[in-house]
Amino acid sequence: MAISVTAALLIIGDEILTGRTKDKNIGYIAEYLTGIGVDLREVRVVPDVEEEIVAAVNALRGRYTYLFTTGGIGPTHDDITADCIAKAFGVGIDHDPRAVAMLRERYTPEELNEARLRMARIPDGADLIENPISKAPGFRIGNVFVMAGVPSIMQAMLDIIAPSLETGARMIIETIEAEGLAEGIYAEGLSLIASSSPSVSIGSYPSFSTGGFRNQIVVRGKDPEAVADAAAAVRDHLARLKGDQAPL
Repeated sequence: MAISVTAALLIIGDEILTGRTKDKNIGYIAEYLTGIGVDLREVRVVPDVEEEIVAAVNALRGRYTYLFTTGGIGPTHDDITADCIAKAFGVGIDHDPRAVAMLRERYTPEELNEARLRMARIPDGADLIENPISKAPGFRIGNVFVMAGVPSIMQAMLDIIAPSLETGARMIIETIEAEGLAEGIYAEGLSLIASSSPSVSIGSYPSFSTGGFRNQIVVRGKDPEAVADAAAAVRDHLARLKGDQAPL
């Protein structure tokens, strides 16, 4: 049986919840993890409030193989993620000499003020995640990976993290165009196919574009044969509805 490696993503920041900043990380991380065989099962967004962050970290790290966080590791007073992670794990936190050395690669002694040194405060026992863009590191403690919220930096950190992750079977995805058919027409038959294919996930996704209305049916799973069988059943169902072949 294929290994199931799961993950959650915790987005931290008032600016996300107020709409001031539009999140650009969820889709990227979801696609990235899916591609390497890690199933993203849950995403939460929490404000810059210590008790909210600590509670979410402890809930999610105990439920999934990995927890990834983004945001709240910068130099300002509201960047409290590192302190909250330390509290969640019950460990101390202080300026990490390794992190300070990384910051010194970018800043002169005069520029490395107390605010910037906040970015070198790392929970005790954590491993650093290199930041090749702005040098301020993320970190890993236990099964929790703490990354920057800036998309370009987060993406660079994720590339560094990926080789260390345990991965499972990769998701196989088949997309089928339901050309000319509305969901209400094929829904009943699709439900029957889904109920007889418990090892796959089948979803119907309508959309509108300049080209008009379209429906796509997506079959997902980790068993190649089960995905192929379910996709074939969906295609047969659509073909019968369109009159491309005589009904059974």
